[in-house]
Amino acid sequence: MPDVSQLHSILDSVSYAIVAMDLDGKVVHLNERARAFLEAQGRRFSDCVGRDVAEFLPIAAPLAKAALSTAAFRNGTGRIVDRGVKLFFEITPHMRDGELAGAIVSLQRPERFEELATKLDSHQKLLQTFQAVFQASNDGIWVCDGSGTIMSINKASERLNGIRAEDFLGKNMSEVVAGGFVDQSVTLMVLKSKAQASIIQSATSTGKQLLVTGTPTFDGKGNVSLVVVNERDLTELNMLRRDLDQVQREQAKVKDELAGVTMLELNSQGLAMESPGMRRVVAKAMKLSHFNTSKILILGESGTGKSMMAKFIHQNSARRDRPFISVNCAALPESLFEAELFGYERGAFTGALKDGKAGLLEVAQDGTFFLDEVGETPLHLQAKLLKCLDDNEFTPVGGTRPKKIRCSIIAATNRNLEEQVKAKAFRKDLYYRLNALALEIPPLRSRPEDVLELTEKFLTMYNAQYQTEKRISPKGMELLLGHSYPGNARELRNLIKQAVVMSDEGVIDEALGIAMSGEAQSEDLNLTIAVEKVERELLARARKIYGSTREIARHLGISQPSVVRKMGKHKIR
Repeated sequence: MPDVSQLHSILDSVSYAIVAMDLDGKVVHLNERARAFLEAQGRRFSDCVGRDVAEFLPIAAPLAKAALSTAAFRNGTGRIVDRGVKLFFEITPHMRDGELAGAIVSLQRPERFEELATKLDSHQKLLQTFQAVFQASNDGIWVCDGSGTIMSINKASERLNGIRAEDFLGKNMSEVVAGGFVDQSVTLMVLKSKAQASIIQSATSTGKQLLVTGTPTFDGKGNVSLVVVNERDLTELNMLRRDLDQVQREQAKVKDELAGVTMLELNSQGLAMESPGMRRVVAKAMKLSHFNTSKILILGESGTGKSMMAKFIHQNSARRDRPFISVNCAALPESLFEAELFGYERGAFTGALKDGKAGLLEVAQDGTFFLDEVGETPLHLQAKLLKCLDDNEFTPVGGTRPKKIRCSIIAATNRNLEEQVKAKAFRKDLYYRLNALALEIPPLRSRPEDVLELTEKFLTMYNAQYQTEKRISPKGMELLLGHSYPGNARELRNLIKQAVVMSDEGVIDEALGIAMSGEAQSEDLNLTIAVEKVERELLARARKIYGSTREIARHLGISQPSVVRKMGKHKIR
């Protein structure tokens, strides 16, 4: 049995103040916390022992003295809890050998109770959160203790199994199995193996197939303290999988249909793919578009459909929903080339918009930027274009901060760039930079299969447009197959259009022969070519007469930017 010093040491170790009083209300003992409290009040321990407790506990003392005379205290069952000005206190009877020997006053500061209350509140909120998550889960959840007794079942599990939780709480899983509700229990498997386990189980009440997973938690000694069982409805998952498969099949079908629409569009614009050579080009273009590659060069004679091939690559790439911006380098005046491509900052040059302007490269961000007729780019501007492609960034005119290029860049030309490099009309380094991934569209004269395909397409298209029923005989087809097509598919389209419009007969063979008889006659029958010829002659004559593009614009009745653009197009200096 511990001696007195040991008992005093034990009392001094508790976290609250203890004051012991006898039946007369005299202090008989104070622990360390109580002594510290009294010293803070300017009293000494030796001054308190043997004195009336009311001298330093004026609120608790009267209550303690009154309690000493009550039956509850005399029986050792009394207890008083109250608070003073600065302290909470609890008064309990001091029993010795079954007899009342006095009272014990325990004192604690309010902050300690507030701290405990805060922790309790925090734990209650955490419990509420866990309960909310537990009940809101779409998966069924069972919680069993270390012996397999069911402690909790959430609402989702009630729904999946067609049960009421209250009918199962408190039962052991071995009883549930014995009762035939389930044929096996993942909880019992986990308790036996002390490891996570999964089974597929049929819910007898609902007929659902459930994927059931049991996960153990352990106490400090390595024993299973809880088993958390998760149930997932495989019936619903299977339905979702079937729906997903159906959606994927429909998406694939739509994609195939869109690809077919794209192919039809290409055919209508002059990119038939009956010939082996053209099929190889389109297959390569499709591969480049799927790899989302940048800096592609498309080569081919004028009229072979380079711009349509660029659109085809864009439409089949991941950038299909972003902008496709095209610029014709041959039609862009040298003075505006850099500003149009890269944009300019406020006040970059005289006549600039006051807030600056975004360049076409910036407008094309995240999409595709198409440089058509890149072989016509002025030599002194090719260096800036090369730097832009090498660094993947550009700086607006008058700007100081470069901007990153985030678009795919496709270039096209009908020029022989190798010959231009030899003639020092095109930079060698720019040529190799562009030529890393090249597509060359073969001329129409090397693709007789495509001549037949395109003729049928164009004839159908113009018959529908002009509400006619014109046709072509085998003799007319021989005529078309023997033509060299310097203008490629564009020329064939124009020939068919002219023949359909000009022929008075149902068979257009004769009109085709007239259309193909000579360039001059062909030009006379082509309104676009005739208009361009007149436009070029007027601009050339005005350039000789007037000193500036503003004067030319005023006399021709068009805007100055239109004059600059058209002069660049016709190469009028």
